[in-house]
Amino acid sequence: MAEELKIVTTLDLKGLVCPIPIVKVNQAIKNVQVGEAIEAFATDPGVLGDIPAWSKTTGNELVKMERVDKNFRFVIRRLK
Repeated sequence: MAEELKIVTTLDLKGLVCPIPIVKVNQAIKNVQVGEAIEAFATDPGVLGDIPAWSKTTGNELVKMERVDKNFRFVIRRLK
């Protein structure tokens, strides 16, 4: 049975432009335990490239990225 993903923090990054969404995600991921996740909602289409790149370089898992209405929603699990 797969472990249920625990989202412990939700960030509202709507209206913020690069690099602020990445800065806020980077701060938030440090405040959760390994294995826990954060979700964020953003409007800047730059996150579509920035978040996957940030996840790869920091070693955290981009679990999901989707469009919800006019927002981009992404979920990141802390791996280390």
